[in-house]
Amino acid sequence: MSTLFTPLRVGALKLPNRVVMAPLGRARADAENRTPTPSVVAYYVQRASAGLIISEATHISPHSVSRPGTAAIHNDAQIAAWKRVTDAVHAAGGRIFQQLFHLGRKADPARLPDGGLPPAPSAIAAKGVFSTHAGPQPFPVPRALTTDEIPSLVSEFGKAARNSKAAGFDGIEIHAANGFLIDQFLRDGANQRRDHYGGSIENRARFLLEVVDSTAAEFGADRVGVRLSPHALGDGTFDTTPQATFRYVAEQLGRRDLAYLHLIEPVNTPEEARLATSLREAFLGPLILCGGFERATAQRALTEAHADGIAFGVGFIANPDLVERLQSDAPWNTPDPSTFYAGGDRGYLDYPFLSPQPGQSTTSL
Repeated sequence: MSTLFTPLRVGALKLPNRVVMAPLGRARADAENRTPTPSVVAYYVQRASAGLIISEATHISPHSVSRPGTAAIHNDAQIAAWKRVTDAVHAAGGRIFQQLFHLGRKADPARLPDGGLPPAPSAIAAKGVFSTHAGPQPFPVPRALTTDEIPSLVSEFGKAARNSKAAGFDGIEIHAANGFLIDQFLRDGANQRRDHYGGSIENRARFLLEVVDSTAAEFGADRVGVRLSPHALGDGTFDTTPQATFRYVAEQLGRRDLAYLHLIEPVNTPEEARLATSLREAFLGPLILCGGFERATAQRALTEAHADGIAFGVGFIANPDLVERLQSDAPWNTPDPSTFYAGGDRGYLDYPFLSPQPGQSTTSL
């Protein structure tokens, strides 16, 4: 029986445990250049005991732009800054993949290079609001991509994977979740195209699969993972047949011998809506499950063969030594949500370890 501390093979890597650090957008990169700062280096090094670190979602293009502090990987300065992160994580004995994404219709028009509307598969606005200098504003109606524009977006993902490799990452994760561009193509609530990128499940999955093939050509399929979120509906990115859509996607990804499939499926998902077992069977390779897990629920998911690894989000925000705490069944630090997405080192680097570290207090936040 596998436990959280049983080694796991994911593509080209052998992980020493099955505790994965989920991608966490903490908005601590340099606001102007979108490069990771020395604090970002320290943050990832603190968490190097994870079986695998998946970096914060990282913009592949100047046309995928959100709030200040989010990182990017489309120029030489960003590559060099990320290289400092990967070198430090490797020196601490860790392994790290970079998550790559494009916001699509959720990009901030005011920050786009040409000041135009953000691109999307269809001219359908996301539900909800986003932060601007003038306060929260509704997402704009995006412009629908022409068929001729899509290959250049696929190439941007491929170039980003090449940049990630140059920056020393062990692999990349394609962010096909949470209502961002690839997810917008996947689900029929956001994709109403009539060309060969819309309509049928096969057509809606085409963009993701082309991105996978482009990045695998740069980095190797066994160093590419994909993240999916079939249950995320908050911004209006829904699908009318999620079981069929995501089963097909898992089957197609499985044919490509990828490192892993990463599924966001919260622990409170109703039994009849759960997809983990079906997608794991279809994909055949390692499945990483994420969604509010604690020690007992994580171990149960492994014992019941719903997953091969478990990704922790908030757990790693508040507990840099989460692996040690899971091993000893020690209490977890209390997270401070006010510092999740903005601020300095408070709530970022100063959560206490079980064993005192140089410069660290043993008093919880």
